[in-house]
Amino acid sequence: MATVEQETIRKQLRDFITESFMVGLEDETFEDSDSFMEKGIVDSTGILEVTSFVEDTFGIGIEDEEMKPDNLDSVDNLVNFIRRKQG
Repeated sequence: MATVEQETIRKQLRDFITESFMVGLEDETFEDSDSFMEKGIVDSTGILEVTSFVEDTFGIGIEDEEMKPDNLDSVDNLVNFIRRKQG
């Protein structure tokens, strides 16, 4: 069950990132481990959009001290962060 949920989270995040930040870049791809910032996919303002999406979609709150790359700067990091927050 946990694997299915994890893959569902991963797909929702990938779809959001692709639809919100990669418009016109359909030929571009990214790995789940790729840094959004390093790849130029999401900028510092975009991270606020990612944060809002995560809070609204997964029903979790993100505290200011949690707003760091270890939690938010890749699909893998986001999946792990969301799973930890959901307990």
